[in-house]
Amino acid sequence: METIDYEDKARMTQVVLGENEGIDSALRRFKRQVSKAGILADVKYHRHFETPLEKRKRKAVAARRKRRFK
Repeated sequence: METIDYEDKARMTQVVLGENEGIDSALRRFKRQVSKAGILADVKYHRHFETPLEKRKRKAVAARRKRRFK
C-alpha cells in the first residue's frame, strides 16, 4: 500500500490506497480532504507577512461579509 500525505504542524492528511484503487481516485480523495481541512487557505494566509493594519482590514471585511449573509 502506498500513502500520499501532507504534513502540517497541527494536522496531517493521509490517504491509503485500496487494493484495486487507482492513483487518480486516491488523489481526488486527498485533494478533497486537504480542501475540507483548509490547509491551502492557511498556507495562502501565511505566505507573506501581514501587518496589524492589514490583519484588521481583512477581519473587518470578513465580518461585513458574514453579517451580510446572515
